[in-house]
Order: sequence, then structure tokens, then C-alpha cells
Amino acid sequence: MNRFETPRVAVIGATEVGRGWAALAIGAGWPVAIFDPDSVTLTSAEQEIGDRVETLVRLRRAEGSIAESALNEMRIGKSLLQTVTDADWIIEAGNEDLHLKQKLLEQIEQVCRRAAVVTSSSSFPLSQLCARVANQDRVMVAHPLNPVELLPVVEVVSGPNTDPACIEDLRFWLSMLGRAPIVLQKEVPGNILGRVAAAVWRECIFLVLEGALDVEDVDRALSVGPSLIWAASGPHLEHVINAGEEGADVYFSRLLAESEAQWTTLAKFEHLSDEDRLRLMRLVGNAYAAHLPELTEARNQRLVRLLEALRE
Repeated sequence: MNRFETPRVAVIGATEVGRGWAALAIGAGWPVAIFDPDSVTLTSAEQEIGDRVETLVRLRRAEGSIAESALNEMRIGKSLLQTVTDADWIIEAGNEDLHLKQKLLEQIEQVCRRAAVVTSSSSFPLSQLCARVANQDRVMVAHPLNPVELLPVVEVVSGPNTDPACIEDLRFWLSMLGRAPIVLQKEVPGNILGRVAAAVWRECIFLVLEGALDVEDVDRALSVGPSLIWAASGPHLEHVINAGEEGADVYFSRLLAESEAQWTTLAKFEHLSDEDRLRLMRLVGNAYAAHLPELTEARNQRLVRLLEALRE
């Protein structure tokens, strides 16, 4: 096939991420097959993918008739071989376990077409993921955020042996799905999204466990504060804009000095004790568990409105 044809997609792993990829592609009217070795997981995924596609249509992120047609044609694979045999793009979306993913990518290589593009939805380094892959020229990382079908960013990581044409194919397909592919220039543990999310969450956990703020107030502070600024500009551009007449050199020198003083007070733990883990889960559960369906729907509605605003 050429880059401009609609690819046949195979999703391997009916995880949260796999279900999101499937719903996204189906919402665009693309042919999708999905497989998971756990038949119970696969059965529940079939229903949930349908629900997610309906949500995309309700949120006006997909056209009803196109999505319905693709959903009706979704194939539930009976084996890995049957699922990937004619796929142009194979999305590995197994659980985030390195050894499992290495084995899965090895198995995919053994049964897929040589011309297929294979991507892993992992935040593990590509070099580690491909440890058991013989031909690595068509394997990449395409790491999304949840919910996959709503959030547009996808991190793309290639390796030294990656075919440049495959990178361009993937970027084009992601763009056709309304995604914003971010191509990393080098491999870093956790990629950009995982590293930033982990750093911010650690500080949020610290503030909650120290009793500085409760769970809801921490979430509210981020969602109506820096998250809005970063959505409109990103951290570096925002600092350049704020520099104004002072000039970036002077502003950055002053800001870095202030930040360096703050960095000394930030959370530095690398592990939480069992007691703190349980305490954190209890606090988060008390804050949100009773109203999770309503909160999820409200979150999705806000996400769509934000994305619409960012398009303007």
C-alpha cells in the first residue's frame, strides 16, 4: 500500500490503551482487528470499544455513520496470526511489562507481513523493547496518553535502524487520526510525557501527604493554573512571552535563580512506604470514588471543549 491509503490496523492487547487505539481508528472509519490471549478481556473489550466509539460520536469527535460502519466490521481475532496477517499497522498495546512486550514483539515479527509497520504503545526504551526482534527497521514506539481516543499527543521514538519511510508513514497516519505526533530525537527513559507527568505527580503526592492541600485542591490548582497556560503555549514559550521588555536573557537568569531555590525544597523520594501508598489511595478514593462515572463524563466534555478551543 502507499502512505495515502487507509491502513488496516491490528491492535494486539485489549488493555485500556489498546481499547483507546481501536476506538480512535474505528471512529475514523478505519478497518480494525483486535486480539488478546485472554478471552474474557477480549469479550469485555468488544463492548467497551463500542461504548467509546459512541462517546466519540456523541462528543462530535467522529461521524456517526462512518464510525458505525467500521465498528460493525471490527474483527475480533482468534489468534495472533489471524489478527495481523493482512495488517499494515500493528499496534502492540499489552500490559506495561517489559518482558511481556519483548516476547509479544518477537511473536508479532514471526507472523506479520514484512511490509507492516509495528509500533509499541510503551514508555520503555525502544532498544529494550526490540531486544528479541531480528529486523528492527519497521518497529517504533508510538506512546499515547489516556484517554487515547481523546488526547491528541503521541510520542514517536525511532531507532538507528528505523526505515525513514516508516517514520513518515506513521506520522502521516497519526495526523490523519487527528493526533499530534512528537518525534523524539533520542531515546530517554520514560520519554517526555512520562518524565514530566512523574515529576509533577511526585510533587502533588508530596503536597497531599504533607497535608499542605487536599486531593481536590491540588487537582484544581493544576487544572486551572499551569495546565491552562501550558495548553496555550508550553513552559518555555510562556517564559519567553512573560519576559516582555525585560528580555529573555535577564528574565531567564532571574527565573532560574528563583527556581533553583525552589528545587531544593521539592520532593526527592524515589519510593513510597506501604503506609504512604495506602494513605494516598485512601485519600484519592475518598475524594472521587463515589462519583467516578459522572466525573469521567465531565472530564471528557471539558477535554473536548479545550481541544475545540485550541483549534481556533
